Amino acid sequence: MRDSYREQLDDVLADLVHMAQVVSSAVRSATTALLEADIHLAEQVISDDERIDAKQAEIEGRAFSLLARQAPVAGELRTIVATLRMVTELERMGDLAAHIAKIARLRYPEIAVPETMRPNFVRMGDVAEKMVITAGQTLNDRNIQSAQELRDRDEEMDELRRTQFRVMLSEDWGYGVEAAVDVALLGRYYERIADHAARAGRRRAPATAPEARERRGPHSHRRSCHSGSGTDRTDCGHGSCVAAPRDDRRAQEQSTRDA
Repeated sequence: MRDSYREQLDDVLADLVHMAQVVSSAVRSATTALLEADIHLAEQVISDDERIDAKQAEIEGRAFSLLARQAPVAGELRTIVATLRMVTELERMGDLAAHIAKIARLRYPEIAVPETMRPNFVRMGDVAEKMVITAGQTLNDRNIQSAQELRDRDEEMDELRRTQFRVMLSEDWGYGVEAAVDVALLGRYYERIADHAARAGRRRAPATAPEARERRGPHSHRRSCHSGSGTDRTDCGHGSCVAAPRDDRRAQEQSTRDA
């Protein structure tokens, strides 16, 4: 029964990883539509957003079903909670990709991005796409280095955003208010994609109990149980990790003082 439950949970995680790939593709397509004034690609991104919304609802439903039908252990419960949070982040990133595509459609046949800002948005699109991919990979590898990579890219995105404002507020800006508004909105959309990806990475699914024990070694829990300061660890559930009760420790300390 538990094996079947775990298999269903793994299937949900696999669908979540696939959803991250779909969202990263949407971000890439939206960037291309924006920079190339590709109306057909923009329309595709906008229409595909409904599929992303539907996938979110499906994954949420399956996750809640697993939560309701079983009594998940600690690791499985954290995985389900992480899944529910991450699917919301991914859905929001899909919405933001659609917002970018809508601006591309609004300005068609013109290109919404001024030529001087093109390199900035090329880099923004690349960073955003890679962050979505990395956020999805954290579900598989559960690698803390992936979370650090997301933080570094998020900082780069913030710097790209600051660069946009420096350019728009300079005396050399000659593209008018409408272009400035477009650049400000588009920059905000990319920045928010990065923020959601960074949060999704922080909410990555934790390792299961068997995986954690395999990585840390057979005696790691024993060390962690006895490492607490002034707390009773007798309820950890691991027979080999049971520490002496507080009353016994106090008795031993009193005996030492009497001696």
